[in-house]
Amino acid sequence: MMTDNSRMDLVPIGLIHTPYRSRKDAPHQGRDSQEICEIELFSEYAHGLLDIERCTHLIVLYWLHLADRCCLIARPPRDGKEHGVFVTRSPNRPNPIALDIVELLEVDGLRLKVRGMDALDGSTLLDIKPYSSGTDNIEGTRIGWHEYARPS
Repeated sequence: MMTDNSRMDLVPIGLIHTPYRSRKDAPHQGRDSQEICEIELFSEYAHGLLDIERCTHLIVLYWLHLADRCCLIARPPRDGKEHGVFVTRSPNRPNPIALDIVELLEVDGLRLKVRGMDALDGSTLLDIKPYSSGTDNIEGTRIGWHEYARPS
């Protein structure tokens, strides 16, 4: 149930530039990509980049603008069986927010060169956070259906 307190206003903070023009061009997972991509921050958010060059990896949140927001069932390529969208990495979901963990290669003003993205060119940047292997890595996690899926 939505109340006035649950209203959300997302503010784009930049754009993502990649060689991927369509979904078929992009890798299934950003970690599989060696392509150098660029994150362009809008000038009003420049101060938010202070000390970012000290990070080796970043969490990048962005909007999947071509997603089907009505999908609640997905058929991942890993096993081809139907699963609820919330237990898959499908881009089609009610709130198509994506997450990539990227390697930061270079900072040039408002532009960050990174490796490890699967975003389509022109995707809207929502947020950037530092990745910490100590905080963000949880050993022993699992996705139950992966255990019986065929290897990709």
